[in-house]
Amino acid sequence: MSAHADALLDAACAATGLDDFGDDSFREGLDVYVASLDDEARLNEIGQAALDAQIVTNLSNRLRVTDWIAHHPDVERERVARPLFVLGLPRTGTTFLSYLLDQDADNRSLMRWEAQDSVPPPERATFTTDPRIAATRESQTMLDALNPGFKAVHYEAPDGPTECVSVFAQDFKAVLWETVANVPSYGEWLAHCDYTSAYQYHRRVLQLLQSHAPGRWSLKSPAHCLALDALLATYPDARFVVTHRDPVVVVASTCSLVRSLSGTFSDADHGTYVASHWPDVLEQIVTRADAFRDAHGDERFYDVAYVDLVRDPVGTVRAIYEHFDEELSGDAAAAMARYASDNRQGKHGTHAYRLEDLGLDPVTLEERFAPYRERHGIPHERVP
Repeated sequence: MSAHADALLDAACAATGLDDFGDDSFREGLDVYVASLDDEARLNEIGQAALDAQIVTNLSNRLRVTDWIAHHPDVERERVARPLFVLGLPRTGTTFLSYLLDQDADNRSLMRWEAQDSVPPPERATFTTDPRIAATRESQTMLDALNPGFKAVHYEAPDGPTECVSVFAQDFKAVLWETVANVPSYGEWLAHCDYTSAYQYHRRVLQLLQSHAPGRWSLKSPAHCLALDALLATYPDARFVVTHRDPVVVVASTCSLVRSLSGTFSDADHGTYVASHWPDVLEQIVTRADAFRDAHGDERFYDVAYVDLVRDPVGTVRAIYEHFDEELSGDAAAAMARYASDNRQGKHGTHAYRLEDLGLDPVTLEERFAPYRERHGIPHERVP
């Protein structure tokens, strides 16, 4: 335990007027993360203020979620049935695919605005006009001002789908925390932690969110690959769509993203650490996912090649639906086609990066990810 972590807990309690965080599953991760921030992240003044505020926001939502469910116990009887999880390496089209799926009115995405401000549960009638959307848009504007180029690297609309790591962050077991700051001790702890409590909390949040705005959950996060056993124990009827792309390009793009985002909050050069650590994380993602498939079979999985998703977005989604015995309506297909047309690559700018500038060796990466490439038949792309 640290005085800094205690101060953040106190700040969340003061902000909400609440003091019950539920079980203490989050506390070890919080302590490790805060200590790693203090000792290793070398945050600048903006980073210190921003990360403290982000931690308090996550703790505050956990307090509100716990309090709401305590006063509305029927929430825990909500059934999260046959959720669809989009997963795979980051930078492989998972965000694009999640936005396509969100165009189907029958699907229920985890929206960015509700993930960290979940109480009261959103209402179906006001789902697209909820005032929390405007508040999230304001926070996006602040990040754009601090790092104008990041939107070209990765963009999530305030009223669009987000990753499940936004919820895991409230249990402090989330790679999200590693993307905003370079925290080696937390990264080492996270690589070996038990995600069970994070998925239990995740289910409680979904139950709360769907209680007034139901739908067929369509969720996404590459980080799910790190803990598929815990996911399946929580959601026994889960279905998985796995996206695949040239892993050398993925590593380079991911390292560029982390350097850009964490560089917003630190003036130090963490390039050597990023180039060393993130290939390890990405290798864990593919090896753990494939080990899970070896143990449990491929029946609940559907694989999507990035090149196919980019070339034929609606056809790719139609194939996903057919695989899982779902029907893609004409209205949903038309909405997906419009979204794909309006949101082509480069809409928010070009994400430029070079392997050599990132301290990455393509030969080493190619050798490291060769089993993954061969297993899934992944074509080579031009490496920048």
